Amino acid sequence: MYREFRYLLRQRKEISVRYDVETASVWCYFNPSVRPCFSYEMLTEIHSLQMEIVAYFKKYDMKPKIPINFFVLASQTKGIFNYGGDLSLFEEMIKKQDRDTLLKYGRLATELVYWNSVGLEIPLMTLAVVEGTALGGGFEAALSSGVIIAEKNSKMGFPEIRFNLFPGMGAYSLLARSLGVRRAEELILSGKVYNAEELCDIGLLSLLAPEGKAREKAVQFMKKQNRLRNGYQAVAAARNRYQQLDREEFMQINEIWVDAALKLQEKDLKVMRKLIEAQNLKNGHILHKTRTMQDRRIVLPGEFSDQEYFARQDRRRVQERRILKAS
Repeated sequence: MYREFRYLLRQRKEISVRYDVETASVWCYFNPSVRPCFSYEMLTEIHSLQMEIVAYFKKYDMKPKIPINFFVLASQTKGIFNYGGDLSLFEEMIKKQDRDTLLKYGRLATELVYWNSVGLEIPLMTLAVVEGTALGGGFEAALSSGVIIAEKNSKMGFPEIRFNLFPGMGAYSLLARSLGVRRAEELILSGKVYNAEELCDIGLLSLLAPEGKAREKAVQFMKKQNRLRNGYQAVAAARNRYQQLDREEFMQINEIWVDAALKLQEKDLKVMRKLIEAQNLKNGHILHKTRTMQDRRIVLPGEFSDQEYFARQDRRRVQERRILKAS
């Protein structure tokens, strides 16, 4: 049982996965190796994690032995949640007019956003803990979460219109259901980067936290929700039924995005390159990663403590040396 659960938490290249016993939450930290955006590899790892959690629930008839009540998106890069789509890849594929690769990337990103939006269709709640800047697809990923907790100094927005495009991985569907079509289009077409307080005022964010306190705020929220879990789950189910999301709608809008991207001209790509350069200038601290929860060995319910674990390891090494000496 513990072995299969630990498989969910295995080491990956572009994300770090941690389990918090106190809140029964799985934290998916973006841990980019190059730029803090959604590389194809990062998207693959996150979507695979989503599907592995679904499989874990189904194996135990939606009542897993080790509970997962929350799936949390967060960042391990200081000051940046996520810059969104891989603009360098987009530029390359647009120049080559490679529709298949662009569509493959878009569909994977859209799948991630869709499944997060519907709570993986299992009894858990999705959260986003935004500490810093969330742009484009990064903002879409946050919006796809049932609860968004952001630091007050965080900034979010859709800059895509600056290079003659729009966010096509789920933003339109999510915003239109939350704000109405007219307000959603204003947000998308403005190209403006909003501060967290502005977005909270219009109802897009759930909770605000002081700088450096977003994770603490998230833990407090999850503890409260766990005490009132039945009621919260019922409200979430009612909301999902009322504003039912259509996976096919997400995919068709993404195809509109792909076709629009392939029509971009050199003047549009020039603006895209300027955004890439501006983001790169802010990436001097990309190697400075914040410490994630549970970086030490994770002790799951029913397992022995860290102290006993290391004691057992010492006894095992002593026994190995005795066997080796005897042979």
